[in-house]
Amino acid sequence: MLKRILTTENDVAALVMRLALGLVMLPHGLQKTFGLFGGHGFVGTYRYFTATMGLPGVLAVLVILAESLGALGLIAGFLTRVGALGVAAVMTGAIVMVHWRNGFFMNWFGSQQGEGFEYHLLALGLAVALMIKGGGALSVDRGISNRD
Repeated sequence: MLKRILTTENDVAALVMRLALGLVMLPHGLQKTFGLFGGHGFVGTYRYFTATMGLPGVLAVLVILAESLGALGLIAGFLTRVGALGVAAVMTGAIVMVHWRNGFFMNWFGSQQGEGFEYHLLALGLAVALMIKGGGALSVDRGISNRD
């Protein structure tokens, strides 16, 4: 099972996808874990997810981990499919629970109540592609799976 999760081709497109997704997700994860970039840190994010949004505590922790450790895993290409699955789940949840009601477009001009889901859909597309392709070139996954 682990070999199947790690196996990947020497694919430069997968490298580009995982770096793009990981580098975009990491600042969001750092907001949630350490309060960087104007975030509220782990405790504040956990409290918001559980008390305000009504998420179960375990799910709140998984969201925080998916955006932080999952993003680091994507950047390194370590457990790429697992990290991509976590990001895909977070993006799907964000679309359904928050952004769907605001429509498709991001709030470029401040004329709508919140952000639409176009960004989330792009991240979801990259995550699904990475679940299919794996980490690709220069990934830890490829290094581990090629040792056998």
